[in-house]
Amino acid sequence: MAVTLADVAARARVSAATVSRVLSGNYPVAAGTRGRVLRAVEELAYVVNGPASALAAASSDLVGILVNDIADPFFGIIAGAVQTELSGAAQGGEKLAVVCNTGGSPERELTYLTLLQRQRAAAVVLTGSASENAAHARALTATLARLAEAGTRVVLCGRPTGVAAAAEATGAVPGESQGAEETREPGKARGAGKTPEADETPPRVPLTALTTLAFDNRGGARQLTAHLIGLGHRRIGCVAGPAGRTTTGERLAGHRAALAAYGIEDTPRRTVHGAYDRASGYDAAAELLRREAGLTAIVAANDTAALGVCAAVRDRGLRIPEDVSVAGFDDLPFSVDATPALTTVRLPLQETGARAGRLAMGREERPPGGLATLRAELIVRASTSVPCP
Repeated sequence: MAVTLADVAARARVSAATVSRVLSGNYPVAAGTRGRVLRAVEELAYVVNGPASALAAASSDLVGILVNDIADPFFGIIAGAVQTELSGAAQGGEKLAVVCNTGGSPERELTYLTLLQRQRAAAVVLTGSASENAAHARALTATLARLAEAGTRVVLCGRPTGVAAAAEATGAVPGESQGAEETREPGKARGAGKTPEADETPPRVPLTALTTLAFDNRGGARQLTAHLIGLGHRRIGCVAGPAGRTTTGERLAGHRAALAAYGIEDTPRRTVHGAYDRASGYDAAAELLRREAGLTAIVAANDTAALGVCAAVRDRGLRIPEDVSVAGFDDLPFSVDATPALTTVRLPLQETGARAGRLAMGREERPPGGLATLRAELIVRASTSVPCP
């Protein structure tokens, strides 16, 4: 059950009217009283109502789209496709898209979700990878449960395992076929007579409003590395994404699975982590070639990093693909125009973003169990070839 204004008043030992005055900020309230009220709000995870005009409604006309980096074409394509679906609804059914750029910060992600809940957002679309930090997973699971309980549709778009990842990381107990979660927030208590240190497990919230559209990152990465092995490469470097992110873990697992399938040792010195940008790709490739000059191929975390890899290879007087084959991931629009054209793994970014938008609008049926995994497709271009003798 959602925490109410009365719950906060009981915890702070004041009247509901006093709580309202503190939260509105329009009336003078004693500093000590204000502090007690604000502490109660924090302890109970109370969400302040948004605009007064939305109080009587189940939701507003707002849809939040959370992205890690709006400048990254991966997120721009998905967000654009979501927004097209929101604005393409029948007259009177349009929604206002608000794009929230988290910068990959778990804390900022939770802040935006809380703000969207306060505004009674009709839907929230979370895109891209998530942090694998257990504490964040617990907080994220609880936040998404509150959003779903309040009637907000939640779509996880491009997150490898969606809320299931949080359940696995935190020990939350999944519900029935709709993916319900049991969440536990240490130190949270409700109602009068309970101390802030009370440890209460809220009732299981069935996340029937939540849908996960996951990319087959692992399968795609396995295909890519298997392609290189099939060409004859055995010394393959890997420019992995940021450590501790779900997408990084999935793609690295696929790469390693391909190596294992062909009996190739997964040597730690052949993997370097970095951000999903060109500069990190350059630095990581330079480090890999410093560690082992005999590498004949390098797979990159994404196409943007792959451009940096290509630059680092050329700066060392090596040819692509004759001396070093280079491959990316995502099949971003520029990959076909790279020199040479980039071998990569195509993800259906536009289609998935559009589907997420329809799900957010309630115009498409949820997939069975609330989870759909989208296929990754190997795209072979000129940046990979057989290694030179």
